Amino acid sequence: MASLSFPPGLPVAEARPLGRGLRSTLRRRDQAELRPLDRDPVAILESQHATRLTHLVPIRIGRMLQSPFAYYRGTAAVMAADLADAPRTDHHVVICGDAHIANFGLFASPERRVLFDLNDFDEVSVGPWEWDVKRMATSVVLAGRGMGMSEAEVAEATRQSVSGYRQVIAGMTERSVLERYFFQVETDWLKAQASAEALKVLRRTVKGATRRTSERALDRITTTDAGGTRIIDDQPPLMTHIDHFTVPELVDLGTQYLRTLRADVALLVVQLRLTDYALRVVGVGSVGTRCYIVLLLGPAGEPLFLQVKEAERSVVQTYGGMPPAVPPGIHDRDLGRQGYRVVTGQRILQAQSDPFLGWVTGATPEPDGDHRPVDFYWRQFRDMKGSVDIATLRPPEFAQYAGLCGALLARAHSQSPHPAILDAYLGRSDAFAQAIVAWSSRYADQVERDFAVLEHAVASGRLPAERGV
Repeated sequence: MASLSFPPGLPVAEARPLGRGLRSTLRRRDQAELRPLDRDPVAILESQHATRLTHLVPIRIGRMLQSPFAYYRGTAAVMAADLADAPRTDHHVVICGDAHIANFGLFASPERRVLFDLNDFDEVSVGPWEWDVKRMATSVVLAGRGMGMSEAEVAEATRQSVSGYRQVIAGMTERSVLERYFFQVETDWLKAQASAEALKVLRRTVKGATRRTSERALDRITTTDAGGTRIIDDQPPLMTHIDHFTVPELVDLGTQYLRTLRADVALLVVQLRLTDYALRVVGVGSVGTRCYIVLLLGPAGEPLFLQVKEAERSVVQTYGGMPPAVPPGIHDRDLGRQGYRVVTGQRILQAQSDPFLGWVTGATPEPDGDHRPVDFYWRQFRDMKGSVDIATLRPPEFAQYAGLCGALLARAHSQSPHPAILDAYLGRSDAFAQAIVAWSSRYADQVERDFAVLEHAVASGRLPAERGV
C-alpha cells in the first residue's frame, strides 16, 4: 500500500538534506512552469455527472456559471488532471485536494470555541504538497480579479498567501511534534492580528456563525406534521424528501455510523431518535452528489441535525493519478471506503474536528431499479459554521486573509512527518512564492478560458444549466 515519501521519526538533521535535495528534482523557480494543456474541461465534468443525480446537474452547472471563481470552485477534477503530469518534487503529505480560499472558515470546537481552519475535505488524499499550494494560490488570483483588483494587488495577495505558507512551515519545524499537533487558530487570536477594517468583517462573521446552530435551524427548516411530529420542510429544489432509503436501511446506516464514533459520542447519539431526512443541495462542485439532512430529536425535543454526504473517490486519485494511500501508522483496512478517507483526512488536517464525524456504506436506487453501494460520511450541520465574505474585503485585508489561509494550510501539512523537508526546500527567500505567483496567474488565465468553454457548452446545448438556484 502506498504511503508518504519518507519514514516517520526521521531526525530533523537528516530531513533537511532531503529537502534541499528536492531542489535538484525541481528547482524552486521551475515551479513557475505551466506546460500547454490539451484537454476538454467539459468532458471531465461530464464524466463526473455519470454518477450524479441527473436532475441536479443543471443546478451544478448554473452555480459554476456565476463567475470564473465559481467555476474554479467546482472543477477540482479539472485541475487535478492538469497537475497529473506537471513537474513536482514528489514529496507527498496528507493534502486537502481542494484548498481554495473559500474552503477555509469558522466552526465550533468540541469545547464550543470558534476556530478558523480548513473546512472541506471531500478530496482529501495523500499527494504532492505543491498541489494544495497551487490550488490555493490560483483561487487568490481568481477571487482578486473577480473583485476588480489590479494585477499588482492580486499578485501581492497571492505572494502573501504563499509566503504565509512558507513562514508557518518554518515555524512548525521549530516546534515539537506535540506542539504542532495542538496548534490551532481561535478567533481571539485572529482579532488580535487583524487590522481595524478586517476586524469589523471578522466580528460580523463570528456573530453570524455563533447563530448557526441546530436550535436555530429547527424553526427555519422544519415544520410540524398532523401528528405533531417535527419534520423537515420541503424547499424545492434545494431540499426535498426522497425515498432513497427505507426505515430498515436507515436503521442499518445508523448502526454502522455508531460503530465509527467515540464511545462517549455514540452514547449521546443513541439517546436521540431519528424523525426525518431529506435530500439537500450543497456547495458548487458537490451538487448532484447524494447529500442528506437528518433530523434527530432528544428526550426533551432538543434537535441535532446531521449531514450525510456522499463521498466519491478523491479527484487526486481519479484525475490526478495518485494511488490510494494512508499515512504511516494508520491502518488501511477501511481504505477502500471513501467516507473513511474523508473523516480520517479531516481529523488529520484540522486542529479540532467535529466529534460527530463518522462514515458508512449504503445502497441507493438507480434509474434502472438496481441499487449501487455508496460511501457516505456524517457530520454536524450548522454547528456554528461560517465563512468570511471576501467580497467585502479591501485589497490590504484580502491579502491578509490570503496570508492566513496559507498559514493554516501549512499547519495542516505540518501534521505529516518531516515538515523540515518542506522547510529546507522552501528556504528563507521568496523564490518559491514568486514562482507560484507566476504559475497561478498563468493558470488563472487558463481557468478563464475554460470558463468561456463552459459558457459555450451551455449555449450550444451540450450541458444543461439552471441559474440562480
